[in-house]
Amino acid sequence: MSQTVDRALTILASLGDGPASLEQAAARIGVHKSTALRLLRTLQEHGFVTRQADHRYRLGGRMFSLAHQALEGIDIRQVAAPYLASLNERYGHTVHLSVLEEGEVLYLDKVEARYPETAGTWLGDASRIGRRAPVVATAAGKVLLAGLPAERLAAALAEQGFPVLTRRAARTEEEFKAELTEVQRRGWAVDEEEYQEAVNCISAPIAGTDGSAIAACSISAPVRVASATELSRLLPELLCTVEAISLAYGGSPTPRWCENRCGAKHEVRASRT
Repeated sequence: MSQTVDRALTILASLGDGPASLEQAAARIGVHKSTALRLLRTLQEHGFVTRQADHRYRLGGRMFSLAHQALEGIDIRQVAAPYLASLNERYGHTVHLSVLEEGEVLYLDKVEARYPETAGTWLGDASRIGRRAPVVATAAGKVLLAGLPAERLAAALAEQGFPVLTRRAARTEEEFKAELTEVQRRGWAVDEEEYQEAVNCISAPIAGTDGSAIAACSISAPVRVASATELSRLLPELLCTVEAISLAYGGSPTPRWCENRCGAKHEVRASRT
């Protein structure tokens, strides 16, 4: 490991125990104060460290933001697992849990279809856990992008290199933005053979603590098993599932489905004022 990186990480870890002066930070990594000051200033520029009024240094907001994102990415799989299994058991189709990472869809979990399939005939390895997929061609990618703030969405789209070619057609940025607007309005997305030939998919977002999408749940099926129209009939169940996962996680979903379909009650949150 780079000595500079090692020292920076050591300082960050030590600040986890509480604020420290420049002298204390230098002593903890065994360097001169000037070296420690350069490291702290660099960390401060990136938001990982903040200098207090008493001239001591503490962890900055960027650290807490990254920690929050990391915890959401890890915890959501455990929280969602029983709901994914239940959805798969009721309808037999493949169910995925995915997140947005580095401009791509990352599959966090998967429950395989309950009907016989020859290995490699459709999704197979293309959607295994840990595999990545394009955001533009997948239903999960669409719902995750649709939930981004304007600045993050613009940055994500800039990485796509429009026009992009899916299995069905070339997409311009304007066309894709219009679809994302509709996805955000209705709360779900569809992929009709865009990612994989002869495979349809529907997806809906799971809400985090601030109400934004932190993950997506998807139902996929071969065209020969379920047409796009047939798969869309499961949308109420999918939307109920993502809402239930959001509630179990402690998120803030828009209450539209569970109370009417599966009886899950939305907690009335106490005012903080």
